[in-house]
Amino acid sequence: MRRLPAALLVLLLVAAGYLTADVYDLVPGFLTLAPATRSGGIAKAPVVTKGASPSGQAAAVPIPSAVFSPAAPLELLNLRAPVPTRARLTALLAAALADPGLGPSVALTVRDARTGSHLLDVSAQVPRIPASTVKLLTAAAVMSTPDPARTLVTRAVRGLTDNDVILVAGGDTLLSPGAGDPAAVAGRAGLADLAGQTARALKLRHVTRVRLHLDDRFARGPSYGPGWIAADIEAGLTGSVAMLGLSTQRPAPGVPAPADPALSTTQAFRVALASEGVTVAAPIDRVASPEGSPDLGVVQSAPLADVMALALSDSDDALTESLARQGAVQAGRPTSFAAVAAWVRQTLATKGVEMSGVTLVDSCGLAPGTLIPVRVLGDVLALAAGGQDPALQEVVSQLPVAGLSGTLAKRFLKGPAHAAAGTVRAKTGTLTGVSSLAGTVVDKDGRLLTFAILADKVAPGVGTLSARAALDRFVAVLAGCGCG
Repeated sequence: MRRLPAALLVLLLVAAGYLTADVYDLVPGFLTLAPATRSGGIAKAPVVTKGASPSGQAAAVPIPSAVFSPAAPLELLNLRAPVPTRARLTALLAAALADPGLGPSVALTVRDARTGSHLLDVSAQVPRIPASTVKLLTAAAVMSTPDPARTLVTRAVRGLTDNDVILVAGGDTLLSPGAGDPAAVAGRAGLADLAGQTARALKLRHVTRVRLHLDDRFARGPSYGPGWIAADIEAGLTGSVAMLGLSTQRPAPGVPAPADPALSTTQAFRVALASEGVTVAAPIDRVASPEGSPDLGVVQSAPLADVMALALSDSDDALTESLARQGAVQAGRPTSFAAVAAWVRQTLATKGVEMSGVTLVDSCGLAPGTLIPVRVLGDVLALAAGGQDPALQEVVSQLPVAGLSGTLAKRFLKGPAHAAAGTVRAKTGTLTGVSSLAGTVVDKDGRLLTFAILADKVAPGVGTLSARAALDRFVAVLAGCGCG
């Protein structure tokens, strides 16, 4: 075998090492575009810096992170790529829009992420059932609160006597039953850590036997939204909206969440205290903590933006509603589902989103009667992609990646749709007879586009899986567009 020159061999080894590091976001390069930042263990998508520069960088936009994916490496975003024309997009997407899997009621908006210009709109003003894509509206509202980087605090405080301990809910429903993980979002704060702090504080007062109480007055409201189906709750498809809960007790298909997450968490706290040598007398009751009660222990969640991103990635209805309720309460609004949904609607209106045609019954898209024009989804994505709303941009940059993460992890894995794996970042939506998708995609020319597509009359005989496959094929066609 012919030997390579030593200098060339060294060069190839260095290049190989660089490519490996690039794939894992350790260095900038053509696989990552820019170094990804991390917060709460979630890799943030690189962005193109706002404003013109000698390198030709353009407006800030979230783009899919090109970590190793089932598809070929993400192509370099071409800031000088031509903008797709309406005529070519219409011709290219006609067959995909007519796919029988989508049914007869389809709405679409496609826009240029950099400029926000409308490239193709189909029935974009007609209100339709959005399913969980409505969570994008909620995220925009939640990220508009005064401190979107804040954490959610859970406290143990002294009660009326030294022998009374009160667990005070602060909105964190992702507590670890054990030690907290500083690199996690779900499980960032740990009950074991809180119990350890509390036990040490108690033992300084020579207290080893206590009564445990729960104060969950913060943002207390209805547990379930109007029209939420009991069978879905029992099947673990959604759960109770609470202000205190465990990361290990989130609803999952076939595994229902506790009916009272706050009480279940308090019971787990009792066990954690016992492991620290503190005996807790039964029963646990609900109380109002005395004003000015001294802290015995404090733990904090991941930043709000990361928690909101997780709610979108997992399409978690209860978590989304909990965060929306907290935002509404912070704005001085009531905690009913209707009041919180009204707060979401009004908050977006103040951000300049035209809300005509929007009817929100809840804030997660599960309740019957919720309707929005697909144009509104496009408007919200434009706020993030155009760099007008940095907090929302951060959340949208963490949307699921096709074929890789979140609710898109098992999609775009085979067939014609696989060509778009790794280049699409989007929020999913699914209800009986409804399938939707909204997010960003890099087209064949390297142009970043935003899109939203709703199909709300999927025929019963077609089914959810067929509708999802049709949506994925549609987006793959859009990704393959060289339509400038």
